[in-house]
Order: sequence, then C-alpha cells, then structure tokens
Amino acid sequence: MTRNHPELKENPYYEGVPEYMTEVYDWAYVDPNWVKFLDRNLVVTTLLFGNDQRLMRSYLAEIEPGMRVWQVAHVYGDLVARAADKVGPGGSFHLTDITPIQIEHGSAKLRSKYWARVMRADAAVWRAPEEAPYDLICSFFLLHEVPEDKKAAIVNNILDQLPVHGKAVFVDYSRPHALHPVGWILRVVNALLEPFAKTLWQREISSYARDAGRFSWEKQTFFGGVYQRVVVTHSK
Repeated sequence: MTRNHPELKENPYYEGVPEYMTEVYDWAYVDPNWVKFLDRNLVVTTLLFGNDQRLMRSYLAEIEPGMRVWQVAHVYGDLVARAADKVGPGGSFHLTDITPIQIEHGSAKLRSKYWARVMRADAAVWRAPEEAPYDLICSFFLLHEVPEDKKAAIVNNILDQLPVHGKAVFVDYSRPHALHPVGWILRVVNALLEPFAKTLWQREISSYARDAGRFSWEKQTFFGGVYQRVVVTHSK
C-alpha cells in the first residue's frame, strides 16, 4: 500500500505514518487488522526463534525501580507492561511510537499504570516533555526496521538526551556466525520483508553516533551472533 492508495486518505490509522512504513511494513505495524493478530507473545517468540525472553531480560535488567525510562517504540507482547512494572510508581515510563495503532495497543497495556505515559512521536526527534532527563532509553528491535538516515537520527537523538551516567540500550539483530542456519533464513527474510535490516550485519551501532567517543559501548551477542544488546553509557 502506498501514499497514492485512496484508502489512505480517509483512514486515520495511516495519518502521519512515514511512507517507508506504509510501503514496507503496512502488514506488520500499520494495518490494525494485522496488528491485532500479531500483538501477542507467541508471535514474538516465534519471530525471535525462542530467544524473546532472554533478550527482554537483557533490557529489563538495566531498569531500576524509580528510574525515568523512555522506550522509543511499542513492542508486541507484554514487554512494555513488564518494563513499566519494573520502573514502578516511584519513577516514570514513557512509550512513544509513530503509528496510531501502536499507540492504541500500547495505551491499552499501560492504562492501569499511572506512572506510564504513551505519546505519539518520531523517535528521531522526540524530546523529553519534562526538564528531568531520562535515566535509561531503550530501542528494542527498532533500528533494523528504519532506513539508514533514520537509524543515525534515532541513535543520535537518543544519545543527545542522555545525562552523564545515563544509559541507552539497543537490542536488535546482528551478524550471525557464518555457518549459523538461522543466518540463511534471515537472508531470505531480509530480501523479501526487511530491506533495512542487513546493514546491522555490516555496521556497528556505534558507527551511527556522531560523537561515539563521549560514550562507553558494551556489546553482547546472543544465539550465535544473530542478536545483539548494546549498552551505551554517557561517560563524559
């Protein structure tokens, strides 16, 4: 579905959604009928080859009760609720997303948590609505879904908002070991469905930062290199 499709002009779920999303990811993240089907833990487990829980734990382990946390995009399943619960009422949890249906689903999951806010925003330009900075900012499987210029903009917007000793967590795809069978599956998936993902096999996330030296970078890989978690600490 493209911008010229007549249905987009009248459908509020497509209002303001970036063109690359309607062209590439309509079925995955924009069309409410598909999202309703996909937003469940079993789907996440299947797509991540059973690695979903340890990848989620690698992010949740960085959250301490009372923190101010920004998660830059909605994630299917129960992750956003678990992250908000880990923050607890002594802190604040902000969730942003660019698509109306993702805001709708995220809001439903966080409705009972008064310390959580859900806001429609572009992760490349969003700024904290309050003066206090975020202690932790997380991008969970977002970078592989956006074009190169957007990757750089998101990474730098996140890093620009980190106070000294603040942390950013990037969980995403990485380059699988050469003989890993899942690597061959992902080559096909990337060619057919994920045109922006392959560059994370070729570039380190730190290479998108305009001033990477101001931060310390800690990378851990999972499942034979298929996935990575990068923890960035503002050290200077």
